[in-house]
Amino acid sequence: MRDHALRIAVDAAREAGAAIRGLYKDRTIVKEKGEDNPLTEADLAADAILSDRLRGAFPDYGWLSEESVDDPARLAAESAWIVDPLDGTKEFTLGIPEFVVSIGLVVAGRPVLGVLYNPIREELFAGIVGEGATFNGAPCRVSDHAGLQGARIVCSRTEAKKGWFDKYLDRISLVPTGSVAYKFGLVAAGQAEATFTPQPRNEWDICGGVAVVLAAGGRATTRSGAAYVFNRANPLVEGVCATNGSVHGDILGLMAEG
Repeated sequence: MRDHALRIAVDAAREAGAAIRGLYKDRTIVKEKGEDNPLTEADLAADAILSDRLRGAFPDYGWLSEESVDDPARLAAESAWIVDPLDGTKEFTLGIPEFVVSIGLVVAGRPVLGVLYNPIREELFAGIVGEGATFNGAPCRVSDHAGLQGARIVCSRTEAKKGWFDKYLDRISLVPTGSVAYKFGLVAAGQAEATFTPQPRNEWDICGGVAVVLAAGGRATTRSGAAYVFNRANPLVEGVCATNGSVHGDILGLMAEG
């Protein structure tokens, strides 16, 4: 069943990505939902496609999307799709191709599969937890790099500009990168060792990425080291720490400094 769900999710992500790609040169902002949080026609188009394809194929599953009105009925569903139709809308509006369609499926609150699709770079990260992950159709795994020295750590470009990581710079090298979910994909594919932020994120920002990192043999937890539980009434989660596993304790140690 999960193989079938993954195929549906991959097809939906590609279709939503095609719609985003078609609007990439326009990048018109419909409105600002908050600081550094724009909404575009691409967000809305992708959301409509994902809703139609995923909810149409699995009508009994719950649904949580950044761009859909939240229906509390999802809380009673054993399985739920948690999606961000365009994670990295700010990068999209700036013409920086570091954003993805993010799809996660959870069962009893635990992530079981994820799909992340960058429609500009044609990068597809996908995986089923416990069964493995792929990058553009080829099997992938997290890196085996141990220790912070030499580790490739991708972080929020916005947060880096604000100086939120400055206190760590004597111990780590950071690579400012686009969307939250895209950074998870890079970790899963072994192109980075870790991504982290002590700042809260919403479930739709991270669910698909958590699933792909776990499927690729990595580790993903809150800033306190707890496993994520999804499809909760309040979708805001406590920080992000996604790694190859080998550097996870080191990154949590940095985050514990406050």
